[in-house]
Amino acid sequence: MAICSCQCPAAMAFCFLETLWWEFTASYDTTCIGLASRPYAFLEFDSIIQKVKWHFNYVSSSQMECSLEKIQEELKLQPPAVLTLEDTDVANGVMNGHTPMHLEPAPNFRMEPVTALGILSLILNIMCAALNLIRGVHLAEHSLQVAHEEIGNILAFLVPFVACIFQCYLYLFYSPARTMKVVLMLLFICLGNMYLHGLRNLWQILFHIGVAFLSSYQILTRQLQEKQSDCGV
Repeated sequence: MAICSCQCPAAMAFCFLETLWWEFTASYDTTCIGLASRPYAFLEFDSIIQKVKWHFNYVSSSQMECSLEKIQEELKLQPPAVLTLEDTDVANGVMNGHTPMHLEPAPNFRMEPVTALGILSLILNIMCAALNLIRGVHLAEHSLQVAHEEIGNILAFLVPFVACIFQCYLYLFYSPARTMKVVLMLLFICLGNMYLHGLRNLWQILFHIGVAFLSSYQILTRQLQEKQSDCGV
């Protein structure tokens, strides 16, 4: 049995097993196999397995290509049975008397490394979020004591605060539909700061909007890391 990735061709897995079979028969004779009484009598064969595994993953030779073509022809005549992970879950559940549960494993998304400009955008974004929160809370306390007409100004501070925090999250972690979320957060920050034109001067508004654009650019340019391509034997 060989466990490999789904991108690995079936012929490659069979070729790997056949190579191991030839290596094993060359290393041990039938007498040695017959006299084996303990479970780990052939533990030293693991070094050969690792060597063959490395050879299949990183080295290509004409002999391997020849063996692969031969096995491909044999598999065309006798195709192997394909068993997926879901099939094994169902079979295991039926054999143990349990109802099979269809659980999908969560994908493991690894982002590219954080850049210096990305760290700067995070710091500026957190600073803008803190300024919005402080001004919003202070204005809310003042409004509750004096008047209730400034609800719009309070929301104009608190909504960009939430948008800045969410921008930090989008930069650090992968999220589906990132582009749409980035555009929405940028729109909320721009509209909130334009609404606060009377409470902030032009330079403050430009600073907050500029930080939002920088963070949006960093989010969209930070992509998922590419997986290293190998046969995965």
